[in-house]
Amino acid sequence: MTARYCPIVSPFVSDRPAESVVDPAAIEPTDYPRKVLFVAGAGRSGTSTMAGLMQILGLHVPQPEVVADESNPKGFGEPAWAVAHHDRLLREALVQVSDARPDAWFETGRVCTREQERIRTAEWLEGHFAENSELIVKDPRLSWFLSLWRVAAIRTGATPVFATMLRPPAEVVGSKQKYYSNRLGSAHLAASWLNMLLHTERGTRESVADGGRAFVRYGDLLDDWTRTCMLVGETLGLQHVLHAKSEAIRDGHRFVDPGLRRMTQSLDDLNLPPRLHELTAETWTELNKLADPGGDTPEVHQTLDQLREAYVELYEEAEAISRSSMVAAEQRTRKAVKGGPGPAPAPAAPEFVADKLPHGLRKAIPPSVRRGLRKAVGRSR
Repeated sequence: MTARYCPIVSPFVSDRPAESVVDPAAIEPTDYPRKVLFVAGAGRSGTSTMAGLMQILGLHVPQPEVVADESNPKGFGEPAWAVAHHDRLLREALVQVSDARPDAWFETGRVCTREQERIRTAEWLEGHFAENSELIVKDPRLSWFLSLWRVAAIRTGATPVFATMLRPPAEVVGSKQKYYSNRLGSAHLAASWLNMLLHTERGTRESVADGGRAFVRYGDLLDDWTRTCMLVGETLGLQHVLHAKSEAIRDGHRFVDPGLRRMTQSLDDLNLPPRLHELTAETWTELNKLADPGGDTPEVHQTLDQLREAYVELYEEAEAISRSSMVAAEQRTRKAVKGGPGPAPAPAAPEFVADKLPHGLRKAIPPSVRRGLRKAVGRSR
């Protein structure tokens, strides 16, 4: 069916000229082109609120969903299959959900190239398009497998689009410490936020000229969710958002609770190591530019590349001087296990992970990151 264009105003507040708005009655939802909205970002950054709103506006979260709990009483908006899928793949890759290691991306990247996983993921997506032509996949583990999901979506004839949530890192750290059991401290959580956001930005960058990507401040979503969601809908071409009905808007107002902004601490409250504090603050400043209209620019990309390289170097330095702590921790673990062997030898120099990667994936790794990893293992090439 061919859509007609006429001057009908969306129920959202929008700055678009009225004549560019599609008449909702002129096209059936079943005729909308296939699209998968991937909601990415660190856990506790507002991803559940974004997924929940998109679901209210008409996009479909594949069922069954993860059950709500006291940490997220309004629901997570997460397909249970996707969460279990990610958990299995992370175990195989020996990567944590909040992993601060830059080379963890190499391990999950190798998983993403497995044909059997691409087939399994695409088949699961295909089975849910019978319910709705626009799907939502959201999970804090999602960013580790962006390329896997992108390939799977394309194989089903769908356009992959990405919405990454931005919340001040100190608030993310505080929320994780409050609701999740975490014994690794603020520095680890801040480092894992840096690792996740810097690589998520890089991993979705090719979508700028493809299906599209959007960066959304959690604060903006709570302050004016209708305008914020409309901008996301326009940027990513989400038809259910652009044609949302008034009943859905009312449901959205009931869903959004401005009191969700319960964390008010700042980076200064975290007492981070100075260089980590500096990189976290600079990264937050640059990521915020991406959320501004017209802010997703090559200049910002270049600065974020430099920050990502600086984080890799910082982590390498910390890892190099903490080897005694790692050996001591392994010795304590062995001693605690009944019948375990004696003191462990000092760990050998790590194998250069990139050597095992397919050429195509290795080529996609920024040269500066490859140089940093070679430096870490004492290799020149």
